[in-house]
Formats: sequence, C-alpha cells, structure tokens
Amino acid sequence: MTLNIDIIQSLEKKKKKKVKYKIVQCDIRYKPAFATIFVTLDPGEIITAEAGAMVSMDSMLTMKTELSGGFFPALAKKCFGGESLFVNIFSNNTSRPLQVVLSQSVVGDIAEIDLQGREIYFQPGAYIAHTSGVQMSVGWAGFTSWFMGEGLFKLKIGGKGKVFFGAYGGITKKTIKGQFIVDNSHLVAYEPGIKMGIKLSGGLLGSLTSGEGLVNRLSGYGDIYLQSRSMDGLLRFLRPQIGKVAAAARGRRQMNRMLRDQAMDNLGNMGNIAGRFFDGQ
Repeated sequence: MTLNIDIIQSLEKKKKKKVKYKIVQCDIRYKPAFATIFVTLDPGEIITAEAGAMVSMDSMLTMKTELSGGFFPALAKKCFGGESLFVNIFSNNTSRPLQVVLSQSVVGDIAEIDLQGREIYFQPGAYIAHTSGVQMSVGWAGFTSWFMGEGLFKLKIGGKGKVFFGAYGGITKKTIKGQFIVDNSHLVAYEPGIKMGIKLSGGLLGSLTSGEGLVNRLSGYGDIYLQSRSMDGLLRFLRPQIGKVAAAARGRRQMNRMLRDQAMDNLGNMGNIAGRFFDGQ
C-alpha cells in the first residue's frame, strides 16, 4: 500500500512539472511591420508580460500586476536592464480557453524563442512576454556594451518555456561561429557565448567619414538576433526634420501675428475716418 502511494505521488509530481512548463498556444500575426501576439490560455495557464504590452483580453481572464521578481530584482531590471518595474500576469481561472493579445510600442516584428534550458540577453526594450518556467534576471554585459551606450548590464532570460521579444523593423536570426561585425544599434538579442568587442568600421579617416564610426565585433559561438532598422538612425533622421517643421511653424506664427496687427491697424484707421466723418456732420 505504501509503495502504491509513493508511485501515485511520484506520478503527480511528474504531471505538475509537465503542467508547469507547458507551452501556451500563441499565434504571431500582422508580421513583419505590425506584429501582434495572440495568446490562447487553457484553463490553469498563465503568461507574464511587460507592463503596457496588453492590447486586449477576454473579460474573464484575471490580470495581476506585481513587481518583477520582487522589489530589489525589479529595481535592478529597471535601472540596469532597461525594463519596467512591474509585470502583468494573465491567468485563466475558468474552465474554457481564453485569449489575450499582446504587442510592442514600436513598429516592427515580434519573434519567440523556445528556451529549453538556454539563456539569452536582450537589449533594453526588446522583451515583451514569457510563459511559465522562465526566469528573468540581470546579467553583466561588460564595458564594451557600456562604451557603446547600451549599459553595463542586460536583461537575462533563462529557463524552460517561451519568451517573446520585439524589434524595430524585421528580425533576422544568425548563428555566429567565430567573428562577426554588427552595428550595435541593430543588435536585439544574443546568447551568453557571444562576446563583444569594439573596433573602427574601417581606417581612421574612413570611420570618421563613412557615418559608421565604431562597430561591435562579436566573437564566439551562439545565436544573435538583428533588427533591420535602427532607432538611433530614426532619431538622426527626425532631428533635422523636426527643426525644419519648428522653424516653419515659427514663421507661420510670425506671419499670422503680422497679419493680425495689420488688420487691427486697418480697423483703427477706418474707425478714425468714420469718427471724423460723423464729427463733420
């Protein structure tokens, strides 16, 4: 009898482990420009998402907001990993499947990684959501990352389950074997086996005149994920355009002010003429 109870308990533990790491159903639609995650949660399933990632959800789903891993881990992710202090946990406590829709704030693609015990580092702002069995922490990124303007620490995701992340533009996965050069503003995620280094894009004169400057020399073995567009490049494009728009707006305001003043002067002159006319009568 005791043996049978032990066998039953052992089977129950195995079932619990399977449920814990069960991959939820998801469908990424509207790729690549406006990618959105449609997640179907079966009864008892949950998914954790970055604060503000929810687009819509079934009314019977339960949403709970909490600090990401506790106060100090959440503070570390906020200060060093570039992520929000809070995460939203969506759980299905009903007896039928329910849906939640998640997305990102920028225009671009979304991808998923089935970790299966692996770890991966994300650039600030890339993380969107993860399933059960995934752990979030902060990992040391090195002085090269800091020198390239990306900080000394990165968000580190590991465990068993799926993680969803987004990018500005399309996403390309590439396996590195040896060395590879990439503009750091296009690097979205990479595995721990990848090391960063800084080098000039060409010779000294070429680096200064090509617009590339310093580039990131990756070395090692592992997968990296690149985005086809750069937020830094977008900002460089928008700054002069915003200046032109602001200058044009100032010009319009000055012209409107001059026209208004001229109109008031004309009305004043007409009033004076009318006054003299009636005084003469």
